[in-house]
Amino acid sequence: MTTTTPAADSRALALAHYAARGVLEQVLARHGVTFQQQVALRAAVTADAPQTPDDLVAQVRSSLKSDTAGIRATIDELLAARLLVADGPHLCATDAGHDLLAAVGAETAPYTARIWGGIPADDLAAAGRVLALVTERANAELVTLTG
Repeated sequence: MTTTTPAADSRALALAHYAARGVLEQVLARHGVTFQQQVALRAAVTADAPQTPDDLVAQVRSSLKSDTAGIRATIDELLAARLLVADGPHLCATDAGHDLLAAVGAETAPYTARIWGGIPADDLAAAGRVLALVTERANAELVTLTG
C-alpha cells in the first residue's frame, strides 16, 4: 500500500496552527494570560519604537484580524495586571511583563523543540516561503473583502 503526503491547504494549515496554539494556550493558562494578551504584550516588547495604544491596536489587529474593541479591552487588561504601563502617550511593558514573556518562552521551549525538531532545514525554508506567500495573498483578499 502506498501512502501519499497530503498537499498543503487551508485545512492543513489550520490544523497545524490550532495544534501548536493549543500547546501555547495550555502554558499561558498556567500563567493566567490569554493568547490575545500574550500577542499584545509581545508586540509591545518587540516593537522597534515605543508604541501608542493605537499603534499597539494596529499591530495586534494586523496579526490576529480581531476587532478593535476587543484588542483595546485586552490592552486595558494588561494595564490593569500591570504587565503594561502608560509612559506619556506610549505603552511599555513592565518588568513583570518582560518576566512573564520570558517564563512562557522558557516553558514552551521544550515543546517547541519537540514539535519542530528533526524537520530538515530545506523543508522548513520551503514551508516558510509558502506560508509567507499564503499570508500575503490572504491579507490582500481580506482587504478586498473589508474594503
